[in-house]
Amino acid sequence: MKTHESEEMYLETILLLKMHRTSVRSVDIVEELGYAKSSVSRAVNLLVKKGLIQIDANGEISLTQKGQKKAEDVYEKHRVFTEVFIRMGADRQLAEDNACRVEHVISDDLFEILKKYLENNGTVG
Repeated sequence: MKTHESEEMYLETILLLKMHRTSVRSVDIVEELGYAKSSVSRAVNLLVKKGLIQIDANGEISLTQKGQKKAEDVYEKHRVFTEVFIRMGADRQLAEDNACRVEHVISDDLFEILKKYLENNGTVG
């Protein structure tokens, strides 16, 4: 895993998979992202070392409290940007694709300013 963005992407993917499945394993991440098993294995091991996920004896992945918080923060950015882009006139796919890009590069401080602005102007609820 080369970048902070990749870490966030993996955490968000695990969070989203957990919303639809009772358990998540590395193979599920491979299928979802279309990455090589070796790449996902490396990333998962790094996330374990950073204390963001845990893997039980059955290979089931769970987010730690720290990992859950990070994943939820990224997913919130994704939801807000997707909604804003759609309201600006983008179709859902264009909005989703670009939300994925923007959510990883915007600072937390600027995102909070943007969110507060949108909430005060009735754009995002």
